[in-house]
Amino acid sequence: MIILGIDTAIRKTGYGVIRMDTPGKMEILDCGVIQNKASLPHSECLRRLSGGIRQLLDGFHPEAASIESAFVSKNIKTAMILSLARGAVIAALAENHVPVYEYSPKSAKRAATGNGEASKEQVASIIASICSLDVSAIPNDSTDALALAVCHGSLALRPGCAGMLPNPV
Repeated sequence: MIILGIDTAIRKTGYGVIRMDTPGKMEILDCGVIQNKASLPHSECLRRLSGGIRQLLDGFHPEAASIESAFVSKNIKTAMILSLARGAVIAALAENHVPVYEYSPKSAKRAATGNGEASKEQVASIIASICSLDVSAIPNDSTDALALAVCHGSLALRPGCAGMLPNPV
């Protein structure tokens, strides 16, 4: 199963594409960041985000995508901007008929490391170890995206757990 994990943000959206055929055994196919300069208007950032997601879909043909569940922020402007980024990403995935599943950051980190409070560095270190990679090959902004992909794969592929999958967005 090929899974695309996405950690959405307007300026730095991390992504991770993994192949997982059994829980605990995976291969990182690609990981990185869709980056937008601070000087770009939000409309251009959203165009670039959806375009970047379409490129990943064309290149890897994932069977599913996972993103962080929406959270409540005290800063309404920040929450609105994040919602715009999520919307651009989800729309690109929906256009290509890729189901999108939401997981909390703690659930994703727990699936990847066994610890829901793990740091980005710990997530990268454990994933690099599992995949026999140099940890420096994993960009910091893509660690949460990889953890999200691992979270979905671990649940979707574990026998008897299919009923525990969240409903697609």
